[in-house]
Amino acid sequence: MSVSIEAQSGQVGAASASKRPGKAARIVRSLLKSKTGTIGFIIVVAVLFMAVFAGAVAPHDPAKTSAAKRLLPPMWMAKGTADHPLGTDNLGRDVLSRIIYGSQISLLVGVCAVAVAGTIGVILGLVSGYYGGWTDRIIMRIVDAFLAIPNILFMLVILAVLGPGLFSLIFVLGVTNWVKYARIIRGEVLSVKERDYVRAARAVGSRDVRIIFKHILPNVVSSFIVVSTLSIATTIILEASLSFLGLGIQPPTVTWGGMLSDGRQYLATSWWVATFPGIAITITVLGIIFLGDWLRDILDPRMKTKES
Repeated sequence: MSVSIEAQSGQVGAASASKRPGKAARIVRSLLKSKTGTIGFIIVVAVLFMAVFAGAVAPHDPAKTSAAKRLLPPMWMAKGTADHPLGTDNLGRDVLSRIIYGSQISLLVGVCAVAVAGTIGVILGLVSGYYGGWTDRIIMRIVDAFLAIPNILFMLVILAVLGPGLFSLIFVLGVTNWVKYARIIRGEVLSVKERDYVRAARAVGSRDVRIIFKHILPNVVSSFIVVSTLSIATTIILEASLSFLGLGIQPPTVTWGGMLSDGRQYLATSWWVATFPGIAITITVLGIIFLGDWLRDILDPRMKTKES
């Protein structure tokens, strides 16, 4: 009798386990429940698609000039044409095509700069939080020194020395934005390293490198994902700002910041030259922020505790 009861309970448990949605299904369900998360996801996917398939999506060559089509208005205005839906700039180049190609640089710089900053910050944060003592004090004093210098001023000085360019911009944005990763990861490590499984690994003689990368890093990586997602949005704005000042990526490479710089003198007469790149930056940044907020909700255990 007891055997049959155990068998029935085992079957019920197996049936309930089979009915449980998988991890991917739970993530999709959570995304669909969040309106801002869904909007952010759609925007980010659309921008990624636009950047990857720019050659197929863009209606014109972004560098092709035409004196006859100079400063044409958008197609819904007088003298506008459907051939140039968002109008043309002061050299007759199609604004829509340039926005599409500009998304490539914005995403490339954003992702690569965050990867550089995140790698530096995570490694220093792990070392600082795990070892403590003088190691922690030295790294945190370096962090304080970076925080004492205005970020934009520091970037301008480095770019003035290295010169403008794609790799210089990625390097500058990477080495000036690692501080927040180091501080956040250090705080997480200080908590995680006191847990029982870390003490047990230390007691059986595991090496520090193994403990850090196998037992501690997987438990703090969610914080890194959330911060890095939001940092991509900030980095896109910084890239546009530096390109606007002429210290970013130089022509003929198309950037949204460069388009803003080219169009600022035509705001009174041909507003679309600068307005549409600004709208593209705004929508992209908002989409990434919305997606980052949703990622924080599903990855941050403290947010889950509040919801429960």
